[in-house]
Amino acid sequence: MLRLDDISFAIGGRRLIDHASVTIPQGHKVGLVGRNGTGKTTLFRLIRGELALETGQITLPPRARIGGVDQEVPGSQESLLDTVLKADRERADLLAESETATDAARIAEIQTRLADIDAWSAEARAAAILKGLGFTDAEQRMPCAAFSGGWRMRVALAAVLFSQPDLLLLDEPTNYLDLEGALWLESYLARYPHTVLVISHDRELLNRAVGHILHLEDRKLTLYQGGYDTFARTRAAKVAAAQAEAKKQEARRAHLQSYVDRFRYKADKAKQAQARLKALARMQPITPPQEAALRAFSFPEPEELSPPILRLEEAAAGYDAPPVLSRLDLRIDQDDRIALLGRNGEGKSTLAKLLSGRLDPMAGRLHHAARLRVGYFAQHQVDELRVADTPLDHLRRLRPDTPPPKLRARLGGFGIGADQADTPVGSLSGGQKARLSLMLATLDAPHLLILDEPTNHLDIESREALVEALTAYSGAVILVSHDMHLLRLVADRLWLVKDGRVRPYEGDLESYRQMLLAGDAPARPGKPAPKPRRPGREQILALRQEVKKCEERVEKLNEMRDRIAAKLADPALYDDARHEEAAEWQKKYAEVMAGLDRAEGLWMAALERLEAADGQAG
Repeated sequence: MLRLDDISFAIGGRRLIDHASVTIPQGHKVGLVGRNGTGKTTLFRLIRGELALETGQITLPPRARIGGVDQEVPGSQESLLDTVLKADRERADLLAESETATDAARIAEIQTRLADIDAWSAEARAAAILKGLGFTDAEQRMPCAAFSGGWRMRVALAAVLFSQPDLLLLDEPTNYLDLEGALWLESYLARYPHTVLVISHDRELLNRAVGHILHLEDRKLTLYQGGYDTFARTRAAKVAAAQAEAKKQEARRAHLQSYVDRFRYKADKAKQAQARLKALARMQPITPPQEAALRAFSFPEPEELSPPILRLEEAAAGYDAPPVLSRLDLRIDQDDRIALLGRNGEGKSTLAKLLSGRLDPMAGRLHHAARLRVGYFAQHQVDELRVADTPLDHLRRLRPDTPPPKLRARLGGFGIGADQADTPVGSLSGGQKARLSLMLATLDAPHLLILDEPTNHLDIESREALVEALTAYSGAVILVSHDMHLLRLVADRLWLVKDGRVRPYEGDLESYRQMLLAGDAPARPGKPAPKPRRPGREQILALRQEVKKCEERVEKLNEMRDRIAAKLADPALYDDARHEEAAEWQKKYAEVMAGLDRAEGLWMAALERLEAADGQAG
């Protein structure tokens, strides 16, 4: 049991936690949420004893072990597997002692204890954790020094999971992971045998892996039962009630104050006025809970291009022979919303670089529209910002002739306020840096926007704002993300990158999740298939949104077909002098018809999925 009793803490005169109390029973899985800057990471440091409380106390069972991810795993020559195995200090110490022990009784004690902690299966357990986090069998034998800092953070996560502390503290663990690793982690945490407290902005993890939400707001801690969606509904009702109560109290105050102002100096009403003054003094102010404003994104709108905006024919991509990807036959239209699926190392980033023009094809052909503009956001770009320059400096370099007020307005459209615009990037939060990088990637109103892990460092409100912006955006979107909530609401097509190829994935995200968790293993013969889960309201709403998008796409392509058909119906187009122009319009007509055929197929498939979901829900 973790008990926080009347705790308070302040930094630099700013109070983060004020006489807060909460009890977390043994074995509970709890998600810690709250606005950025409210003190979630500070609370972890208080629990670990790295900071001293001003008031109150934090208690744990005797000899309880607390574990968290180290900031960085050293680049040693030890293998990944050995690094993880060393995290279980008791096992390591017992094995070392067994090498030198001579007393028969002590040797027996050591062997008994090693059996109790299942020491002999440790290597298999460590290897399974590393594999779940994306390391192949060969990579597990490689030294830590061979991997970058981000990959070492995965090793650090593997080490703390392997050591199985009594209280596991995780701060944004999915920031280091891809989709496959995030799905594995959520499943692992749901089965974890001890208490878990995790800071996360990943709604899927907070819905699937935890059973309670601990909310840090107004310097207080409140524990809610259920996952994040349940918390959000309960929270919305609580906010609405508090706002209504505050409004009623304000009206009551105004009424009492009006009476006092009118009659406090009249002899026959003075006593009544004084009584109302006392009533005013006794009224405890009801402050509505602070709500995080939806910090919206504002993407500039590109002009419309004829489809397809990009096409690959028998293309290959990579860095050296043999290529990472080959035999690529892909087409992208301006209204596409595509999520790239695939395990780490299969080539998702290689494909993103090829589509963005950062990598030339090794073979085949890449065709793109003549005026195509591509925006590209990758997580490493956040780290490449100039830390000494302000956001305004970054924007001024790209738009030297634009007046500063317009530049500030552009920054404001991405939630970067006036004060932050003049703050050195090195002093900004991770979320503010990500917003700046997103703004720079979309500055030229790209027709194709490629986003590689765009939600890292963004809080839940900002992620919802990004979903809204991408839904309204009129360009094509290619997404690589571990955020299933984002993929589910934005993507209407799935591409699977696997075995050097890129193919459409016919299932949905839930079937992909189940495939990964099952380890791609086929069902056992004779074992009945599990009953399909009844679709929830959010899933049905997403399917309806998908149908609407497909219908709008068909309508748009029909309009484009009609415009081109009208052009082709003009006899003057077929003059000898305009032969090439006529051929170009005929080619466009054929491409539009091909796109229309595909769009109608997607529309019918979406309608069938919606009808099936409505039938199951009914």
